[in-house]
Amino acid sequence: MSSSAMKLLLKLRTLKSLWTLKPPNRTFHGHPRLLASDVYSQYESVRRGEQEIPKYFNFASDVLDKWSEIEKAGKRSSNPAFWWVDGKGEEVKWSFEELAFLSRKAANVLTKVCGLQKGDRIVVILPRIPEWWLVNVACMRAGIVLIPGISTLSAKDILYRLQSSKATCIVTNDTAAPAVDSVASECQFLKTKLIVSKGGREGWLNFTDLYRNQSADHSCVKTRIQDPMSIFFTSGTTGSPKMTEHSQGSLGFRPLLSERYWLDLTPSDMIWSTADTGWILASLSSVFDPWVFGSCVFIHKLPQVESADILNTLCKFPIDVLVGAPTLFRMLVQNDLSNYKFMNLKHCMSGGEPVNPEVMEQWKSKTGLDIHEVYGQTEMGVICSVFKGMKIKPGSMGKAAPLYDVQIIDKNANILPPGQQGEIAVRSKPIRPIGFFSEYVDNPKKTAESERGDFYVTGDRGTMDEDGYFQFIGRYDDIIISSGYRIGPFEVESALIEHPAVAETAVVSSPDPLRGEVVKAFVVLSPTFSSSDLESLACDLQEHVKKTTAPYKYPRKVEFVQELPKTVTGKIKRNELRNKEWGRM
Repeated sequence: MSSSAMKLLLKLRTLKSLWTLKPPNRTFHGHPRLLASDVYSQYESVRRGEQEIPKYFNFASDVLDKWSEIEKAGKRSSNPAFWWVDGKGEEVKWSFEELAFLSRKAANVLTKVCGLQKGDRIVVILPRIPEWWLVNVACMRAGIVLIPGISTLSAKDILYRLQSSKATCIVTNDTAAPAVDSVASECQFLKTKLIVSKGGREGWLNFTDLYRNQSADHSCVKTRIQDPMSIFFTSGTTGSPKMTEHSQGSLGFRPLLSERYWLDLTPSDMIWSTADTGWILASLSSVFDPWVFGSCVFIHKLPQVESADILNTLCKFPIDVLVGAPTLFRMLVQNDLSNYKFMNLKHCMSGGEPVNPEVMEQWKSKTGLDIHEVYGQTEMGVICSVFKGMKIKPGSMGKAAPLYDVQIIDKNANILPPGQQGEIAVRSKPIRPIGFFSEYVDNPKKTAESERGDFYVTGDRGTMDEDGYFQFIGRYDDIIISSGYRIGPFEVESALIEHPAVAETAVVSSPDPLRGEVVKAFVVLSPTFSSSDLESLACDLQEHVKKTTAPYKYPRKVEFVQELPKTVTGKIKRNELRNKEWGRM
């Protein structure tokens, strides 16, 4: 058998084996699932391994425009495709037909006004406003490579991204525009600056005015499935952020093969993801994966993430699915939730870092809802998940996502048996899964270092049990080795947060002359707890950990703080706390 034939056979077998489990046939709001006209159903033969993955694919024309046609034919519910609120009474609602119309106008701004062409790169730094979604779809239509950035980027951050990416255009608002202007002269490739603003700014084109006055006559470019689609800047443990490139296939086509399992949405559902627009989770949970199923993407502007805003929104709007970082749920369970009645909420998901079992229990007892964990990385999206209907094991992040063969391996890339601790890895050879990133742009060394043997290595330590459930232990650099014992911060944090005095906590290593390093806990006290004797409380917390988990894991040092350093997605910056402890700041 030839090499090409063998690869094809392996691919077909892989796809078939991954789709032995069939999603349940269900009825929503009194209507059977739209199978005849559902965009998702068009690729059933590919999912079954009966047909090759297409050579050409564009999410705008092959998914969004198809849903627009279904709407025109009256075969989709009146659920909007996009629903945005600002919390002050202003709302924006688009059907798929309106999204198609407006995004074509926006595509003409990028191509006809700005002169951007297929393959050009554009940096987009916008908060949760409708224009972020318009620019996303416009870039798909024009084949322009989108580079999202969080709204809080500094001038130095923006300079690095513009210089590294060689982006020829930037889109932002009044908040970030001054920072862009302060570094623009050092960015030789930057040709055009677009501002989303009610007013104007010297040296900038006003995107808001331009797209409203543009023609909606635009033909979507033809893109290959491996053509670049987006670049995400992702930070590692050392060095500057890497440019992680995703293709039309890894972002747009991937959910057509697998993502019913982590979202399992229908055209009648509404999903709200609170992820910041600069991160891949926003793209996955509020662009590609919901719109594959014709679902409504709900967005709240959330200039500040406050408990009252989240809870009141869930009570006021028919949101079926909520996606948030563990910080969100830790914050919400601090409230008396008996005063809130959620209108439609049925499914909750959390990703970014593990959810403490205590938080899961509190959320369940107060709302009757489970929190389904999702584990992933910028490089490949969702890796593991607790799918709907799956048994929830506290402390576990579920099973491997479809399309991925996830294993625990050792330093020599040998697969370890269940229960043994090692590195979480995803098989990347002989066939690279479609959800994988293409490369670290301009960094072949880092791209090569991301693989070990036949696996992509995540840099995370974990275990897998006999049932195929994975448990996260910590980043390699987060692991604490004290007197020869290896201690994962998450297990200590989970023990601490069970104590009524603890609202949040972060555990890191701290230098010790005798043991090399010891466990140190930074603790944020619960607002309902008061104590004037913090020394006694620290001892109480230490004893609590000794009784809750293995005694050697207890924090020998405890420091009470007002807040923990976090990323915009709510991840605790343990590296910042650890660097401070070790005098690296």
